[in-house]
Parts: sequence; C-alpha cells; structure tokens
Amino acid sequence: MSEEKQGFFSRLVKGLSKTRDNIVSGIDAIFSGFSSIDDDFYEEIEEILIMGDIGVNATMKIIENLKAKVKEEHIKEPAECKELLIRSIKEQMDVGETAYRFEEEKSVVLVIGVNGVGKTTSIGKLAGKLKAQGKKVVLAAADTFRAAAGEQLSEWANRAGVDMIGGQEGADPGAVVYDAVAAAKARNADVLLCDTAGRLHNKKNLMEELKKIHRILEKEYPEAYRETLVVLDGTTGQNALAQARQFSEVADITGIILTKMDGTAKGGIAVAIQSELGIPVKYIGVGETIDDLQKFDSEQFVNALFTQEEK
Repeated sequence: MSEEKQGFFSRLVKGLSKTRDNIVSGIDAIFSGFSSIDDDFYEEIEEILIMGDIGVNATMKIIENLKAKVKEEHIKEPAECKELLIRSIKEQMDVGETAYRFEEEKSVVLVIGVNGVGKTTSIGKLAGKLKAQGKKVVLAAADTFRAAAGEQLSEWANRAGVDMIGGQEGADPGAVVYDAVAAAKARNADVLLCDTAGRLHNKKNLMEELKKIHRILEKEYPEAYRETLVVLDGTTGQNALAQARQFSEVADITGIILTKMDGTAKGGIAVAIQSELGIPVKYIGVGETIDDLQKFDSEQFVNALFTQEEK
C-alpha cells in the first residue's frame, strides 16, 4: 500500500469511528451474547445494520447472504459469523469494476449536488488530483445560481493551478459550458470539469438546465467521453440516498462522491447507495485537504469499518 493510501486508510479508520461504534460494537455484542444462531440472532443483526444506515434493501440482502453462507459452511457458533458478515457486506458493495474512463481519454465531467454538500470543494480537489497526474484541466463554473460558487471555485482553481471559465452570478449555465468547451478545445485540455447547479426542490428547472448542457456538449464536443458525478454528504445518511435517487431521475448518474465521511455515525450509507441504486461510489472524502479525497475502494472501506482503532 502506498504511503498516501496508507495515510488515507488510517484517516478512514479514524473517520469511521462513530459509524464503527454505531454498527460494529453492537454486532460484536450479538456475536458474544448469543449461544446459538437462530431467528432472534439474525433479527438483532438486521436491526443494527438498518440503524447504522446500511439501508433496508442492502440489509435484507446481507442477511440472506449470511444465512446462505452459514448453511453452506455448516456454522454453529455465532462468533464464527463475523468474517461471513464482513464478506457479505463486501459483496453487497461490489458493483463490478469501477471505471475511471474519464482519466484515460478526453472527457467532460459534470458534477451535481445540492448546496452545502461540499460540491465545489470536491471539484477543486478532483482538479488538483487530475493535475497531479499530469492532466490538463479546465474548470467550468456553471453553478451560477449560488452567489459565492464562482468565487469559491476560483480559489480552488488557483490552488490546483488550473484554468477556470465563468463564475458570474446569474449567467446562463449553458453559455458558461459553451465557452468552457471552446477553451478546453483551444487549450487541448484532457478533462473539462463542470460545476453544475445543485437544486433539487425544483427538479423541472434542473432537468431543463442539464438537458441544455448535454445538448451543447453533444453539438460542440461530441468526441469527449461524458461522466456525471453526484456529490452527497455522508453525514445525512438516508437523506443522501434519497437525494441520489432523485438526481438519478433527472440525470444519467455514472458515479457518486461521498463527502464528510470523517466523524459521521452514518458511514453505512456508502453500502446502501451501492446496493440500492447500483451506482458506484467513486470517491470518498474524509477531510479538508486535497489528499482527503480518494478513489473509493469498497474492500478498504469495509476493512476500515471493522478495524479496531489503535488507542
């Protein structure tokens, strides 16, 4: 494991401590408290997983999977179920190979999400990461609805050392994207990162805006591969899942960025999103610096969840 990954893993272990207290300590108590594997045993596990924001759907699948494994492997002792449970959770999170195609070819990455979830910050960090990989990045400030969005993005653009287009409050987002495409082509950019509007209360407007942006991209930049990421705040648990569902109704979502995973008791939401929507969590954020946004690795995530923190 590289040093950067190692550092991130330890931050993840630390960041998931509240979720761990919420889920793992309860499960450990069940494993040691029950002498046999019966319906009550499964019900208790089920309750803890649902309370830990793993979601009803994912929980049911995890329990079914666990029951099948217990039967298959003729397991009699509750304590022996822990590894099986961890395996079941990992399987629930597996949505196949998570593709990062946009890193390999000319692409446009649209980033959507409601205000306050850390959208602009995530775009800034992503720009920094891509730049560090030697990519030429152009940022489009097409979230013209929120007054400070342009200024905030501009700060991140400076920090990451990338070009930014737009940023005027009230400007037409379509026009910003149009200009940004022209700039991306002129500068031969590898990735055009677009900060787009984040309002869900008026889905019709949002839908129209995204359609318009897609039309412009189809016409002006057909050769670019397109990725649409939704930013969700990990601390909001089931609410984040509801938002992801709503966004997937208006846009073709290809991945999720889950922010603020440090210090939330609702970290189980990462499992729920993958399982309920079949949309991969592509990045996870556990802090403020550029290194605190990393590609999401479900194996690493579940291991961190069940790792005892060193005191």
